[in-house]
Amino acid sequence: MNLKDHIRQIPDFPKPGVLFYDISTLLRHAEAWRTTVDRLAAAVRPHRPDQLVGIESRGFLVAAPLALALGCGFSLVRKKGKLPGATVRHAYALEYGSDTVEIQADAVKPRQRIVVLDDLLATGGTMGAAIKLLREVGADVVAAAFIIELTFLNGRSRLDIPATSLVAYDA
Repeated sequence: MNLKDHIRQIPDFPKPGVLFYDISTLLRHAEAWRTTVDRLAAAVRPHRPDQLVGIESRGFLVAAPLALALGCGFSLVRKKGKLPGATVRHAYALEYGSDTVEIQADAVKPRQRIVVLDDLLATGGTMGAAIKLLREVGADVVAAAFIIELTFLNGRSRLDIPATSLVAYDA
């Protein structure tokens, strides 16, 4: 199955000049979604994760069913102020400004093998920040996985772990 057939492209969203790759059409198609989860499971399983971590918010949609399929735990990395209880934060620079990601302080145990997931790899900034945050709390971050990769943005070059994407766009 060609997963690209199930990913809608929306020009000028969220702002003019941006081409948005919308996975809502993929999620609506049961066979395409099952194929996506199965292919991600095949890619992630060899890394033997103890836990998967999804990045807000579409990364949750990817990581949660995959964790169930692999029989491992699932935790969330979110923007600042969105998680209850004690959290650990990591601030990072964006092209124009900064942002902060958080994880609950008790979400990951030291030395747990973690695979981080998101729906899309663009510049790699948020994924890089999530990896640094997870390492700060003692995780062994062994890989990252995505449904989509925008190869022309070179986000993979910002990651120091193996990364898998199921679909690539060159422009």
